[in-house]
Amino acid sequence: MSTSVESTGRDGSRAAPAGLLTLGGAPLPLTVPARVYVCGITPYDVTHLGHAATFVWADVLTRVVRMTGVDTVVTRNITDVDDVLTRAAAERGRGYDEFGLTQEFWFDRDMADLHVRPPTHAPHARHHVTHVVRLAAALLATGAAYERDGHVFFRGAGVPAATGLDRAAALALSREYGDRPDDPLRDDPFDVPVWHPSAPGDPAWPSPWGPGRPGWHAECAAMALATLGGVVDVLAGGADLAFPHHAYQSAMASAVTGAAPFARRGLRVGTVGLAGAKMAKSTGNLVLVNDVLQGRPAAAVRLMLLHRDWREPWDYRPEDVDAAVGRLEELYVAAGIRSGSAGAVDRVRAALLDDLDVPAAVGVAIEAGGDAARQVIRTLALQ
Repeated sequence: MSTSVESTGRDGSRAAPAGLLTLGGAPLPLTVPARVYVCGITPYDVTHLGHAATFVWADVLTRVVRMTGVDTVVTRNITDVDDVLTRAAAERGRGYDEFGLTQEFWFDRDMADLHVRPPTHAPHARHHVTHVVRLAAALLATGAAYERDGHVFFRGAGVPAATGLDRAAALALSREYGDRPDDPLRDDPFDVPVWHPSAPGDPAWPSPWGPGRPGWHAECAAMALATLGGVVDVLAGGADLAFPHHAYQSAMASAVTGAAPFARRGLRVGTVGLAGAKMAKSTGNLVLVNDVLQGRPAAAVRLMLLHRDWREPWDYRPEDVDAAVGRLEELYVAAGIRSGSAGAVDRVRAALLDDLDVPAAVGVAIEAGGDAARQVIRTLALQ
């Protein structure tokens, strides 16, 4: 009869038994398969390092889970019904759907270059409009939403408090992400659209409330429910999506299924900045994945993104890539050692299971070499 051995985690807390993944400081027991929802792109521009960090970390999460023998089902959506995308396509004289597919092609190329595995499901919002309509109808039936002048609003008054935000901070974030908390049609400033009417020229679909289009948060809720069911093991995305997007997506899903929490854990990856400001398409301070990859090993760029705590925000500096190139060479040299310690392999696996502690795993691998280094290269996809 075997026994479980507990140790101290990297944050000083009591770690999970060996072989059990800890995420966000708490053990995450997994059944088969593990269900991971990754909030994907709105395909109106090229991919920058902030995007890449999120998707590479989500990929590593699933690889670490598979390392334990648990399979994963991953959904990574494409938000191709969005006012920002519609405007960007119109400025170029193209249809939103055709323009979105073009941008999606470049995104997929960047992800392949960074060794990010394709998801199990890649739902597009425009293909799931009927699911949003059904979601809206279910929310109305439960009293979690109301209809007004062709809009369906989700009752979100309690959402900010549930995420630990005060009213002023929540209002500021709502406005920052394009919502209209001062809309007089709403019963409460934190009510958000599940469905809204479309203006002339906007994409539109039929619904019981008139022609219109889905709200952003409802799209992800509907796509997650359609592909993964009522509860997911991990909801992944950038830390800047925690509120309002993840909060409302989760609240809508729980309101119709009765299952709470919708996500057992969150993987909210720290934002990437440049010269002290968060990278964002809206501000244009972007470092593009394709530019960083020019003349550099993709595995080194991937390791640069991973050699840190996944929760912490950080600023990109070109010398970070050079440091990652050197670290990768050390890892490759260590992997060339014929033999290795079984204890070192165990320490590598324990570090990766301890909140995806990549720096600790790489440190052990370089020091011990052999099988431990090969385990890191294989699990982190640094070939």
